[in-house]
Amino acid sequence: MTAYADLMAFQRETEALAQVAGRLGWDQETMMPDGAGPQRAEEHGAMASILHARRTDPRVGDWLQAATAGDDVAAANLRHIRRSFDRATKVPARLATELAQTTSRAHRIWAKASAEEDVAAFLPMLQQVLDLRREEAAAIAGNADPYDALLDDYEPGATGASLSAMFAALRPRLVALRAAVLDRPKPPALTGLFDEAGQLALSTKLALAFGYDLDTGRIDKAVHPFSSGSGLDVRITTRTNPADPFNCFYSTVHEVGHAAYEQGIDRAHLLTPLGAGVSMGVHESQSRIYENQLGRSRAFTGWLYGQMRDSFGDFGIADEDAFYACVNRVSDGFIRTEADELQYNLHVLLRFDLERALVSGDLAVNDLEGAWNDRFAADFGFAVDRPSNGVLQDVHWSEGLFGYFPTYSLGNVYAGCLHHALRAAVPDLDEDLARGDTSRATGWLRANLQQFGGLRSPVATITHAAGFAPHEGPLLEYLETKFSGIYGL
Repeated sequence: MTAYADLMAFQRETEALAQVAGRLGWDQETMMPDGAGPQRAEEHGAMASILHARRTDPRVGDWLQAATAGDDVAAANLRHIRRSFDRATKVPARLATELAQTTSRAHRIWAKASAEEDVAAFLPMLQQVLDLRREEAAAIAGNADPYDALLDDYEPGATGASLSAMFAALRPRLVALRAAVLDRPKPPALTGLFDEAGQLALSTKLALAFGYDLDTGRIDKAVHPFSSGSGLDVRITTRTNPADPFNCFYSTVHEVGHAAYEQGIDRAHLLTPLGAGVSMGVHESQSRIYENQLGRSRAFTGWLYGQMRDSFGDFGIADEDAFYACVNRVSDGFIRTEADELQYNLHVLLRFDLERALVSGDLAVNDLEGAWNDRFAADFGFAVDRPSNGVLQDVHWSEGLFGYFPTYSLGNVYAGCLHHALRAAVPDLDEDLARGDTSRATGWLRANLQQFGGLRSPVATITHAAGFAPHEGPLLEYLETKFSGIYGL
């Protein structure tokens, strides 16, 4: 065997073990009994130790030095493995294990603290997680910005400075559009109660409508919806609220976007570095275009209106146009995952700025709640009423995912670019969407982006699919056109 073949055989086992580790996380969120937390933390730590040992195995370095790339696929595999090896060898095994154990414990403490509205119960654990991630960032970054080292875990090639510049271009037009919209009369809101069984049945229908393959996936309930896995085992979760079925429906469609990306990757890349989404920003582009540009379009919501009437009878919304406005209603709210398209990025920018300050040491953990509440009041014009609607609403920091949040807004920017290209490629798409048929849209995404997995860098992935380098313009134009139409601006 050649050095490349030996390396890929070894890497395939590493990728398989990483999928097993991911399944432990899925189980922790869905099926694991409450009392199993301490043992699960040990299990996570053991898996992290094994994976770290494999990723830093000296043979990997030897194989990388000797291997040659015969084609673009081999070159991409070597690029990914080399990047992982370089990062992992800078992180002590002790730290990798401790991070896995601590974040597993922290997740359970966060969930309890959020349920009990007890910030003080979570902050000591958050401090431990932050300290460990700072240590990791310092080991990886050297003389560079530690936050960039963390961000690179989720969006290779991105920097805090480059994202700040992009977000600075987004913010003024979003704020102006928000102010104009909030000055107009609001469309009717959804009222009444919608039973859980009906919500879950329709959410499954939506998942199938967007191409989710239940032969290699499943749908479960969780506190915080997520997608897990790749290749032949890609699972999603959703949640229900009797007063807000849109939460269930659009959480499901969002996670299907993530899952469809993983299911759409060419099977030739199964259990290789190319066999998963290339970055969280690109991943988020899929979930957001499924959820928003497609799922909240006038054409598709017309079809969904009929489905809801079939499932729940007359629910108080007069017609398809009123339903479209209802689905896209801009209103005050605390929760990022429930935010309308227009205001969503403002929620992300808040978190981006706060976590950069935490990592740099400019913001102390004990001051985080106050900083969050002050920033929220300044951005949204009203006060946070309780911690679960504020600093305790997101799971990310308990799991050590510093650097993850900005990829949500980056994904929105990418989705804007992809949607622009999709509409040019399929100009009569709305005729399909009005029938609940997303196949041409999802097929275009699969053919132009999803099938390639990690073949290209994140920016190159979007550029290849859209036909131009990504920028914030298409997203802003889409939002301004859409909400000007709904609100008569």
